[in-house]
Amino acid sequence: MSVFSQMAAAGHEQVCHISDAATGLRAIVAMHSSVLGPGLGGVRIRAYEDEQAALVDVLRLSEAMSYKAACAGLRCGGAKAVVLAPFPRDREAGMHALGRAIDGLAGRYVATEDMGMSESDIALLNEVTPHAVGRSLEAGGSGDPSPHTADGVIAGIRAALRAAERPIEFAGLRVAVQGCGHVGLAIVERLIAAGAQVIASDIDDQACEDAAAAGAQIVDNDRIHAESVDIFAPSGVGAILDESRIAELKCAIVAGAANNQLATPEDGMRLAERGIVYAPDYVINAGGLINVSDELDSEGYNAERVRFRVASIETTLDEIFEQAKAQRRPPESVALDMAKKRIEAGER
Repeated sequence: MSVFSQMAAAGHEQVCHISDAATGLRAIVAMHSSVLGPGLGGVRIRAYEDEQAALVDVLRLSEAMSYKAACAGLRCGGAKAVVLAPFPRDREAGMHALGRAIDGLAGRYVATEDMGMSESDIALLNEVTPHAVGRSLEAGGSGDPSPHTADGVIAGIRAALRAAERPIEFAGLRVAVQGCGHVGLAIVERLIAAGAQVIASDIDDQACEDAAAAGAQIVDNDRIHAESVDIFAPSGVGAILDESRIAELKCAIVAGAANNQLATPEDGMRLAERGIVYAPDYVINAGGLINVSDELDSEGYNAERVRFRVASIETTLDEIFEQAKAQRRPPESVALDMAKKRIEAGER
């Protein structure tokens, strides 16, 4: 399938391939929708099997960012960038090359952190372009978005517990968190502080050590989805919920921070058929986007406004779960309709 055909399938507006001979940088920026505002989305640095895999990932991620922003009520669109690892050895030069490419898009794409990125990387981008957010608090930015993503997931879990007709309390809950990077670890810490029993996994040994130090029991990353728990929280890479893994789930709720958790659109129905409450990923994990998007406000960053909007994830999910139950539809189908209607309203 051609690049144009893949873009047309989900209605993408623009795809830019970036190659910098001096540093060896290879990246792809995908703009899904700019209807509600500039495309805001993270830069993800990871190893891909090939360029096609990178393209598929950036197209899926950017589409989800449009829906994430719309469901969160933000005035921004959806975009994403992926950098094919390994990143240039000279990190400053590589970030400057990426920043110049982003600057060439003239504000249609605003970059922020994602996998493999940090506040210091955003600072390097800002040396050559204003179109990057997620600066440190010391630099007048919004700081690390990870705690806000984790706070949103915790709020979303409360809504999922309500939808599953479970008590709205964490003490005694058994939760499996797959992926213990910045966000996953923050989720682990919050769950344990609230009295939950947490098992965790990651492909990175240091991430596992950090989770264990926080009080989590470490298990095999490839089999954590099959653990007998109340909640499975995918918080690493996407496409973890496919037909075979869904059949092996032993949980009442799936609610985590990972993007694109469903491997295919049909997998949402598979979860529903098993009676498992699924919190749509782009709704529950919007806390980080809410935080960095506030830097774009004309009045400047406001921490109290961010806390209110992140807490609202719970009420948004309450609405989605109520409609899903009344209409006998999977929650992600209801969430997708909500997002598309808000984008369509922005076009008028």
